Amino acid sequence: MRIAYLDCLSGISGDMTLAALVDAGIPLTDVQAAIDSLQLPSCRLQATTVKKHGFRATKINVLHEPEHAHRHLSHITKMIDESQLSARQQELAKKIFTRLGEAEAKVHGTTLEKVHFHEVGAVDSIADIVGAAVAWDLLGVDRIVASPIPTGCGEIKIAHGKVSVPAPATAELLRGIPMAASDIPYELTTPTGAAILAALVEEFGPCPAMTVQQLGYGAGSRDLEQQANILRLFVGESSESASSSTEQNIATDQVLKLETNLDDVPGEVIGYATERLLAAGALDVYSTSIQMKKQRPGVMLSVLTSTDLASSLEQILFEETGTLGVRRVLLSRQRQLREQTNVTTSWGEVSGKVAWFGSASPRFSPEYESCAKLAREHGVALRDIYQSARHAFAESKSES
Repeated sequence: MRIAYLDCLSGISGDMTLAALVDAGIPLTDVQAAIDSLQLPSCRLQATTVKKHGFRATKINVLHEPEHAHRHLSHITKMIDESQLSARQQELAKKIFTRLGEAEAKVHGTTLEKVHFHEVGAVDSIADIVGAAVAWDLLGVDRIVASPIPTGCGEIKIAHGKVSVPAPATAELLRGIPMAASDIPYELTTPTGAAILAALVEEFGPCPAMTVQQLGYGAGSRDLEQQANILRLFVGESSESASSSTEQNIATDQVLKLETNLDDVPGEVIGYATERLLAAGALDVYSTSIQMKKQRPGVMLSVLTSTDLASSLEQILFEETGTLGVRRVLLSRQRQLREQTNVTTSWGEVSGKVAWFGSASPRFSPEYESCAKLAREHGVALRDIYQSARHAFAESKSES
């Protein structure tokens, strides 16, 4: 498996990302050809070698005619659709812009269709994002990992006035992404950089085991007193264990675990909260008996969720349990690849999931609700429905 790792010690921006990719070996001429097909006014990418705190890096400047246009997401999407980018490159570029649009819509209380891009709708930002999308595609990696993200601190001026760092859209994009502490009084992570992370990065943490084949150093515009303003990119082949996981049909992703300790909540309330959480999309909800301070028995309620649902599930926890705080823990998860399927029994159709592990035969797990429905309708034991469903799946595999 080919892996890319982003070392974001000094944050990340669109131009730093593109510069690191070019420095790692992506031909600037290929990226320029893709940018040309967007029909932007006289837009040219210029790569220069600079030094930041004594270290060499590549700096990308976007040269273009002055303009005062602000664009909606639909304008940018149309521009990408009518370009000469490959289907994969168009998909990546639109994915990044959509994440940006969703964040802007959230912070301004509007819809995705009505979002009015200001800074990120300018020619240079469009070139940075589309250029980065094209370069990632040309890099050809299977997995992207990044370090925790510093945002810097202090205040900046944007189209809507003075705001604290991180800017509102950046903060929204970094939901569920681990942030690193930083006392550098500048904006280290921009909305374009945060959107690239939110759209493309699968895991955050230390550099994974790999044999490094390419290195890229992308420079930011500002010179920092404390450290080199550089985004570092490692590209290489993963360790044998990661490769064997792929061969065994194991997928790696990330989930959030929400936890809260409860010592004064009736069991019925916890049960009702569990039902609401599962109905709202939680991956799993479970409770653990714990001993709290002053020897009070309590319950720790844990919720596993994708990052995009974390806020809405936290709201349910606050509403239903009355807890004063919820912990968030980012977890890496390995799971068997699976797909939904249906089998036909003598009592009716049963839905379930098929999972694979390595070269072993596929394993079928009937869904409880589907089996329970047939058991109630026909007055038979639930275990008989389960057994019949598994037998039906085994027969379908032997016939094929």
